[in-house]
Amino acid sequence: MKKILTVALALATTVASAQTLRVGMAYDAGGKADKSFNQSAYEGSQRAAKAFGLQVKDFEPSDPSQIIQGVRSFAKEGFDLTVGVGFANNASISQVAKENPDLFFGLVDDVSPEKNVASLVFNEEQGSYLVGYLAGMNSSTGVVGFIGGMDIPLIHKFQAGYTAGVKAANPKAVVVAQYVGTTPDAWNNPGKAKEIAASMRGRGADIVFAAAGGSGGGLIDYIKQTQCLKASQLPKGVTFKSNAFASVKKSASYQKACAGNTRPMFFIGVDSNQNYLGDFDKNPATMNHGLTSMLKRVDNAVYALIRDVKDDKFKGGERRFGLKEGGVGYAVDQYNKALIPSGQVVRLEGVKAKIISGSIKVPTK
Repeated sequence: MKKILTVALALATTVASAQTLRVGMAYDAGGKADKSFNQSAYEGSQRAAKAFGLQVKDFEPSDPSQIIQGVRSFAKEGFDLTVGVGFANNASISQVAKENPDLFFGLVDDVSPEKNVASLVFNEEQGSYLVGYLAGMNSSTGVVGFIGGMDIPLIHKFQAGYTAGVKAANPKAVVVAQYVGTTPDAWNNPGKAKEIAASMRGRGADIVFAAAGGSGGGLIDYIKQTQCLKASQLPKGVTFKSNAFASVKKSASYQKACAGNTRPMFFIGVDSNQNYLGDFDKNPATMNHGLTSMLKRVDNAVYALIRDVKDDKFKGGERRFGLKEGGVGYAVDQYNKALIPSGQVVRLEGVKAKIISGSIKVPTK
């Protein structure tokens, strides 16, 4: 009797193991801890793992040429779903999906022609319009910046939406834009982004939006070091036109570094909520230097895809996530609520409603 029971338990364990969903995540340059795009995808997979009791395995290539090896290894092991995070994974995901028509694949940020690939794409321009609108309302100089990562059409969507939003809020505003580079290295070059941020400050930009993956950390580091613009350092033709944050409580270090006729500098985060990275003195009660973040809910898209596979509802083809679907947005939390008055939130929500209804059409290039 004891032997029969042991065999039965072993069989039950084997069946349970066979039924455990396995998901492979192949990340883009910068890795899953980039505090931005990749990390959002990672968090979505981990949320699904916790909710559904599935196994998630990560692959972080040290070189783009290794991507196909990681994707193929997941397929060889018969993973139920393999997700390629980033447009750079398209060729690898499409090739391996073609070789394995009985398996399911996901691709974030690009569209694959293969029928067994769910392509998760976003209306980045819509969320960028909203954070641009905030920048336009709050800039003290009327000059704002945009730092793109790799110079590609995907990031042009961020720039186009941001610029349109800035101009809608302040038609006289100037938007200064520059890209980190033209190769995948542009996603992980904070030093270059820091140089660009310095040049933008030199042109009078007090709010800078970076859609540059891991490179965005260079912008944040630069603002942490400088904290503000000084009237004596403004370029010819640029003056302080407002002082929207005069009443916001400031840290002692800020008051010391930015005494006199100055205005604070801010970054706008991207993909994940990066507002907390602007809390330079580790005190949310004092002024934060992250004005807001353009949320790109890769986590929600990845979670939804995994859930569909679990529920036997996988469907290949393009799946688009915009404001209407909760795929993009802007962040207000304990770190920046003192920077954005309720009146601005109401105004911004009105703009958001018009984008969703189609009465505001946001450009993509």
